[in-house]
Amino acid sequence: MLKKYILVFLVSMVPLIELRGSVPLGLSPWMGGALPTIPLYILCIIGNMLPVPVIFFFARKVLIWGKDKKYIGKFFTFCYEKGEKGGKKLQEKAGRGLYFALFLFVGIPLPGTGAWTGTLAASFLDMDFKKSVVAVMAGVVLAGMIMGLAAAGVFGAAGAIIG
Repeated sequence: MLKKYILVFLVSMVPLIELRGSVPLGLSPWMGGALPTIPLYILCIIGNMLPVPVIFFFARKVLIWGKDKKYIGKFFTFCYEKGEKGGKKLQEKAGRGLYFALFLFVGIPLPGTGAWTGTLAASFLDMDFKKSVVAVMAGVVLAGMIMGLAAAGVFGAAGAIIG
């Protein structure tokens, strides 16, 4: 049982997969039976949030550092400029609702969204750390609930009933 918890914890820390993959994994029969829901969610949220401070405080600095390096410079420059442009565009559109926009960005489980990307955007926008962490964590919780419902087949059942 401990191995299953460690696996979902580690999967929730992986970029692009994050909690969106670890919750369905923990609820799936592939794991030899679903893990208990509440401990699973708590573990997945902790695992997904663990890299957030590191990303917020260091990712931007690493990209700036790597911009002038021989082999990685072009890629790091691309990532830095893309993040900067995207952050400014989001800030212009969201206005005063920037933290709510961050919450929705992280909370709606689509490809390319999540705690890693949302935190990187918050870092590029020089958003307040504490408010950003709250918005990202709320988004992670929302994404976890949506993925849990999807894994349970609620959306498929609702679609069958409605359609």
